[in-house]
Amino acid sequence: MRARHLGIVPLGGESGEWNAVTDVPGVRVGHRTIVREPGVRTGVTAIVPEGIGPRAPLPAGLFAGNGFGKLVGATQIAELGQVESPIVLTSTLSAFRAADALVSWMLTRPDCADVVSFNPVVGECNDAYLSDARARPVGEAEVIAAIEDAASGPVAEGCVGAGTGTCALGFKAGIGTSSRVCDLAGERVTVGVLVQANFGGTLRLLGVPVTPERLGLKTGAPAHPGTPGGPADAGSCMIVVATDAPLDARQLTRLARRAVFALGRVGASYGNGSGDYGIAFSVRPAGQAPPDFALDPLFEAVLDAVEEAVLNSLFTATTTTGVHGRTVHALPVPALRELLDGRRGAPPPGA
Repeated sequence: MRARHLGIVPLGGESGEWNAVTDVPGVRVGHRTIVREPGVRTGVTAIVPEGIGPRAPLPAGLFAGNGFGKLVGATQIAELGQVESPIVLTSTLSAFRAADALVSWMLTRPDCADVVSFNPVVGECNDAYLSDARARPVGEAEVIAAIEDAASGPVAEGCVGAGTGTCALGFKAGIGTSSRVCDLAGERVTVGVLVQANFGGTLRLLGVPVTPERLGLKTGAPAHPGTPGGPADAGSCMIVVATDAPLDARQLTRLARRAVFALGRVGASYGNGSGDYGIAFSVRPAGQAPPDFALDPLFEAVLDAVEEAVLNSLFTATTTTGVHGRTVHALPVPALRELLDGRRGAPPPGA
């Protein structure tokens, strides 16, 4: 059940056909979910722009809200303002194997026959509370499968791919996505986002603080994904923003910055141990960039889409028991409705 089915969406704004990052032309998403007993709950998610490669890079921007993370390829994005590979998301200790697998996949492509250097991009979140991270179960086969199986259309959310073992804001979370269509300098453009949600803070819905305790749950997500009992402000979030707006790298960096800002809307703490990253790219590398004063509708679209994507990651997740028998609960919808109904009136028909 996505956030819209519960009537909980940011005000205003029109979404694309799938309300997903795949509404941006040429952008595909693939997952590989790895569940092995007794305690592996992890996976890979790949965002694959059509035709991307060292000879066909796309303009991109990067913003680190808090840099406690292992974002492979970050410095070249910041330096050159480009991405030249699919963007792969996975778990922390698997990021380096995923990067190697991404290199292997790229080197098999005909357009990379004589390439000796390019920049693989891999982001991560720490799913060690629910998954045996030290086992490093993500291998080349899973990464390549996620890339090659990437498709347009609806995107699976919640406990899939890189979100299989992640949790956020006290509850089970995972992968979430959303999109917006808006006017930019007289042209209709689309912006889509995908999040791997695993960050700390207190969930806020319609201005109401929502905690596991208020919903009658005895336990929530861990204080720290990798170290139970650690600081409550720890965690991470990877945000990938795609658009068909003809933006340059500097403007895309501004878009990435707003993507990270949007986490504050749902209660992110941006703590010392949080790795909060936004990567934004455009599938239209050619053309004249719009003037900066025209970007406000796109900024608002990104804020709304990220907020909804995080909510989707929560509402589509399911209660998960993982390594050492640890359990993180999904948002219990009946109890949540009871908590919110007094603030917003009755739920919409059919919700």
